[in-house]
Amino acid sequence: MSSDFGRVIRVSIFGQSHGEAIGAVIDGIPAGEKIDLDRMDAFMRRRAPGGKGASQRKEADRVRIVSGLVDGYTCGAPLCGIIENTDVRSADYKAMADIPRPMHADYPAHVRHGGYNDVRGGGHYSARLTAPLCFAGAVCMQLLERKGIMLAGHLLSAGKVQDAAFDPVNEEPKVLLQLLEKKLPVIDENAGEKMLAAAEEARQAGDSMGGSVELCVLGLPAGIGEPPFGGVENRLSQALYAVPAIKAIDFGCGREAALMRGSEHNDPYTVEDGRIKTLFNRHGGILGGLTTGMPLLLTCHFKPTPTIARQQQSVSLSKMENTLLSAGGRHDPCAALRAVPCVEAAAAIALYDLYLEAKAHGHPLLA
Repeated sequence: MSSDFGRVIRVSIFGQSHGEAIGAVIDGIPAGEKIDLDRMDAFMRRRAPGGKGASQRKEADRVRIVSGLVDGYTCGAPLCGIIENTDVRSADYKAMADIPRPMHADYPAHVRHGGYNDVRGGGHYSARLTAPLCFAGAVCMQLLERKGIMLAGHLLSAGKVQDAAFDPVNEEPKVLLQLLEKKLPVIDENAGEKMLAAAEEARQAGDSMGGSVELCVLGLPAGIGEPPFGGVENRLSQALYAVPAIKAIDFGCGREAALMRGSEHNDPYTVEDGRIKTLFNRHGGILGGLTTGMPLLLTCHFKPTPTIARQQQSVSLSKMENTLLSAGGRHDPCAALRAVPCVEAAAAIALYDLYLEAKAHGHPLLA
């Protein structure tokens, strides 16, 4: 397993969905950084299950810090946080030990681990592991803010329902701050209500649906990144794909660029108030693997939750024959609904690591 990420800071995630506890260790945070635990708890509540349109698994997701913090300040030791699992129903997954869920990691994990993988709730492959990811990300978001860098996401789509998009050039910090306070982070409240209704309709039908999350980062100076293999897209993608249901990521206009001519896609430079900008930010704030100083924009696309109540065709691993699966358990009808803080957290970890790396390598704007 590869459960750690980072170069200057190292984030390691541990645990299983139905184990005693899950958690994360963050190594490399400079000593003397104050961590606001109340803000961290508020961030964790944004992804916690049990709300409207979400899995009804009841988990408080309170983080217990066991090392790395003294009187609210980092002390140079690895920062370790543990989250107890308190509402597991492992019997719901008994059939899945032999009958893998379509479009889930059950089968490849069975092969990879010789049948010893933990199928309860998906084990280490579960979206439950995004809770410690959010703990680590919540810490990194606070540290980025002290550098003048802020980020927030919103639910851009759920099923066929679309929210308004971020302004790619002149998005205001207050919009991001408002989104961070919302249980369902959307720009258009009417769209949010329609998304919840669509998710409930899918649930009632024993089904699920996909969605997408758009992220905006403000305050990143130009020139951060280590291409070709450590570019900003590379590092962000690696971190973001730790969120299990993400199937595609667009930076800037993304896949739409394949349908454009160069004259349509190119982003003219201009000087405004003594600062170099681009007119349209179709590049999403990244060129050549380096930040450009424009808002960083990306969109993560989520597959429908694979565990659904409808009967599905699968196989019996023990009998090596076709069979049918009726999956139990408590699952989100739309994984994207609770994924916004997960996207924010993964991005914050990658960006803080990139920031520290650029500073260590003598970036002229970070001295």
